[in-house]
Amino acid sequence: MDLLVAGSPFWILIGLFAIWMLVDAVRRGEWLWVVFIFLFPPLNAPLYYFLVYRQASGGIRGFELPGAADRRRIKELQDQIHHLDKAHHHSQLGDIYFQQGKLDQAEACYRAALERDPEDLDTRAHLGQCLLRQKRAAEALPLLEQVAAAAPGHDFGHTQMALAETYTALGRPDDALPAWKAVLERHTYALARVQLAELYLARGQADLAKRELDGVIQDDAHAPEFQRKQERVWVQRARTLRRGLG
Repeated sequence: MDLLVAGSPFWILIGLFAIWMLVDAVRRGEWLWVVFIFLFPPLNAPLYYFLVYRQASGGIRGFELPGAADRRRIKELQDQIHHLDKAHHHSQLGDIYFQQGKLDQAEACYRAALERDPEDLDTRAHLGQCLLRQKRAAEALPLLEQVAAAAPGHDFGHTQMALAETYTALGRPDDALPAWKAVLERHTYALARVQLAELYLARGQADLAKRELDGVIQDDAHAPEFQRKQERVWVQRARTLRRGLG
């Protein structure tokens, strides 16, 4: 059949269509799709058209490769930074890199945001957490202390938890203890209760540790499934510690 001949109009159209989709994928930064289209254009070019090109152009919604949404958002923020150079765009880009574990890039974005808005609490707190995850607790400390002092419940208690972790990392358990308690005045995070219990155990206060660990285990029995998944590691830690206390 003529359609099977390499130089037929059909294959020429397929080739032109594949080039169109390949160029679009490059422009959007969809590098996995670039590879797929290049390797097998007859199948992957049409897939890209329906699953990415039409969706991005306001068409149908459907399956997309993991990370595609982040890549699009990164590109959007990079474009906004290029044209507007606003502090919150740098900070939002830092948040994406932080979630991806790209801590060096996240730090650079947070510092760029603070150059443009030194008083932003979210950026200061997130930079502090970023430095803590890079094992630079001494640098993280003043940032987290400032935010926690200005807004004790900032970021649903996560800033206060990061501050408590920072004190622990710096060998300051007497400061970590009230920080964990401050978190638990507003929230019942398993992470916070287990960490507090471990501090109590280190101080020889087994009864107080048991109270926190029992609370974690009891709460887990009645928590929604998504919460149980999120806190599974800390609940397991609580059970292990509690068994050791008899």
